[in-house]
Amino acid sequence: MVEVGILGLIGLILIIYAVVKTLSSTASTGAKVLWIVALLVFPLVGFIAWLIFGPKG
Repeated sequence: MVEVGILGLIGLILIIYAVVKTLSSTASTGAKVLWIVALLVFPLVGFIAWLIFGPKG
């Protein structure tokens, strides 16, 4: 049971990290909104897509 909690906490930290990095990127506002919605609605798939295709810089 503790392993599930730890994995959930790690997942939450990764999503928060991705949202913060997206907000601080130079992407357009529309792109930022789309990435954040994708991260919140599809956490695992959204995070993996963000790592591969997300805004850089």
